[in-house]
Amino acid sequence: MNNTIRLAILGSGNGTNAQQISEYFAGRTDVEVACIIYNKRDAYIAQRAQNLGIEAHYFNRADFYSSTHVLDYLQQKHVDWVILAGFLWLVPQNILDAFPNHIINIHPALLPKYGGRGMYGHHVHEAVVAAGEHESGITIHIVDNHYDRGTTLFQAHCTVTPDDTPDTLAAKIHLLEKEHFPRVIDETIKHS
Repeated sequence: MNNTIRLAILGSGNGTNAQQISEYFAGRTDVEVACIIYNKRDAYIAQRAQNLGIEAHYFNRADFYSSTHVLDYLQQKHVDWVILAGFLWLVPQNILDAFPNHIINIHPALLPKYGGRGMYGHHVHEAVVAAGEHESGITIHIVDNHYDRGTTLFQAHCTVTPDDTPDTLAAKIHLLEKEHFPRVIDETIKHS
């Protein structure tokens, strides 16, 4: 019997986190990235998937919200966990129901601050800097039917200095993502 835990990574953009997660689990027999699926046809994440030798699958808004196309695909791939890595759409109820407490997201701020609809990527860093915050960080959490509200699994902090810009803060956040996201996924799926 095969006890390999199969992951699907959902992304919308460049795919840096998807690549780091895939490389982290490469060569493992207990965990495997089964597929990378994405919702922007020209997203670089598709090229990263190809470079990594991982099946990539594109879907549009209708596939995600108005049909069972994406859920059917995930089930066909025998996925156990869904990982959101730079994925910007709210997960529909049919996928939440199929993977209860088995969908993980990373957010580039210390939730509950700077979360919710429209708060992603550079928008978050701009808001943090504009507010004069002294710290920011990442939050890794379970996904529910609200943006950025699910149970927190892990947070890591970084200092925000008066000299920081959204770009310099983004660089700090990327380092935290690289250091912690694959490891926290690994720990979470092993203890579920």
